[in-house]
Amino acid sequence: MHKNSTYLLHISLKHLLITHKTGHPTKSVTFLHPSIQCRISMGDNNREALIRNRNVKYTRSVSLATDELHSFRSYLRWMCVDQSDVWTACLSWSVFIVFALVVPAVSHFVLACSSCDSKHARPYDSVVQLSLSSVATLSFVCLSNFVRKYGLRRFLFFDKLCDESETVRKNYTNQFNRSLKLLSIFVLPCFIAESAYKIWWYASGASQIPFLGNVILSDTVACLMELCSWLYRTMVIFLVCVIFRLICHLQILRLQDFAQVFQVDSDVGSVLSEHLRIRRHLKIISHRFRAFISWALLLVTGSQFASLLITTKSSSDVNIYRAGELALCSMTLVTALLILLRSSTKITHKAQAVTSLAAKWHVCATLDSFEAAVDGETPRGPIAENRVFTDGESDGDDAGDEEDELDNTKLIPAYAYSTISYQKRHALVKYFENNRAGITVYGFTLDRSTIHTIFGIELSLVLWLLGKTIGIS
Repeated sequence: MHKNSTYLLHISLKHLLITHKTGHPTKSVTFLHPSIQCRISMGDNNREALIRNRNVKYTRSVSLATDELHSFRSYLRWMCVDQSDVWTACLSWSVFIVFALVVPAVSHFVLACSSCDSKHARPYDSVVQLSLSSVATLSFVCLSNFVRKYGLRRFLFFDKLCDESETVRKNYTNQFNRSLKLLSIFVLPCFIAESAYKIWWYASGASQIPFLGNVILSDTVACLMELCSWLYRTMVIFLVCVIFRLICHLQILRLQDFAQVFQVDSDVGSVLSEHLRIRRHLKIISHRFRAFISWALLLVTGSQFASLLITTKSSSDVNIYRAGELALCSMTLVTALLILLRSSTKITHKAQAVTSLAAKWHVCATLDSFEAAVDGETPRGPIAENRVFTDGESDGDDAGDEEDELDNTKLIPAYAYSTISYQKRHALVKYFENNRAGITVYGFTLDRSTIHTIFGIELSLVLWLLGKTIGIS
């Protein structure tokens, strides 16, 4: 019984989530999995049997100071997005309702100055508030669902890093540490511009509603609440986009690491197995984010068309004072959407570049095999010579920043010494040609052709709308 338990534990160790519990003289380690739960008490020889239960869920690990997710969890708590327990969940939803729904509604229906002059009037405020609040609601609901359903570690694929190379782990950790800095790069410029506008708007006396008994105090509180609402909504929107970009960057690192198998004498079975694992992770990402990407595309597109419609009417008076906030809102939402589409397109391009790399690998190996063939037969064993194909260009020529191990114009070293037969190489290339990986949204692959199609459709709608409003045909 002891040997069988040890054997089962050894087999399942790679697929188990480990949680260390201390505080007693006898340390314990808990392994949890949806189908297996195993608890071993160290310090004595008592070992409980493996319990199979399909209804067991993953447990949340405690955030420690040495945890790589400690600062990120702290940031989520500071943003009031953390929902690790009941109290933080209630606080998170309360803050969301106040800053994403209540404050924008009060700002539009109570604080908006309908009788102000042309500089202080806000005729486009309804589109601004609806656009930001709708996309922020989508981002908050999706992020809450992701963290609650998968947990932060599983959601960011940190539980899969143990199976990756040291290069992938190091680069992904560095990119993860830079993610909050990247988030501030997108949020701070928009917030500074909005702060300048709101401070000017309130300081010039556009709104004078002394709901606190004093006009100056009331305007100060109202201005701060509106700025906090804008900051909260834009941070939630960009947070989900930056997380999606981070997850896509991990898969790009894995694909670049996967490209190294074509530089050595690899086994076709191991290459196929690794590619299937990458495809599975891409399907997981597509399944998790497909609703968010599709709804974000619809909401941002609807917001831009609504902005275009109300600003191109014959009676509209557009200037920096009246439409400046609308322009800032449009730039914010379009930037967030571009982060999503660019990340999806980039990872799809890298994933499909594997086919080109495999075909180049097959061609180089086949050419060398035919040159070294004896009596028309393809050699299966090592050959003494080890030549390298060249493309005829000098190494000093710059081919751009887009070239890497996965997508480049360099030829591969000769594979005459390879033990892989022509039939296996050909079968592997055909598999890559008929199983192109990438990010998909309900079956539609988000590659460059898809982005061009979306751009063409939206440009046609823009021209049609302009033709109805200002006569462009």
